[in-house]
Amino acid sequence: MSRPTSASTAGLARHLGRITLGSFLGFAGVSHLTFARKEFEAQVPGWMPVDTDAVVVVSGIVEIVLGLALLLTPASLRPKVGWVVAIFFVAIFPGNIAQYVEAKDGFGLDTDQKRLGRLFFQPVLVLWAWWSTRVRPARG
Repeated sequence: MSRPTSASTAGLARHLGRITLGSFLGFAGVSHLTFARKEFEAQVPGWMPVDTDAVVVVSGIVEIVLGLALLLTPASLRPKVGWVVAIFFVAIFPGNIAQYVEAKDGFGLDTDQKRLGRLFFQPVLVLWAWWSTRVRPARG
């Protein structure tokens, strides 16, 4: 029995990371449209000149699409999908900042300390999207 190489172990970790992130995004998107709709409204900045519920619905649909893309896109296109997902996480970051600045409760983030702590998780999501969709060139 051969031992897995570090390259195959890294490839498996990326694969599992991509599947986990895609599943997470799909679940989050569905929850935007159903049971957590009000919770997600807490992340819509008060200064946004668009209906809060519309923002939640559209972002939920986008998250479902991105989750499916992470799960179903062929390997050759995954790096592009990873960049799109990473950019999405950057684009929604102002909502997380607004939740902290405006002291809006949501998802158990009911103190300034918890809301501030949440801000440090966003870069992790950006890096996760990028890392999990990298495709290593085959060694010849």
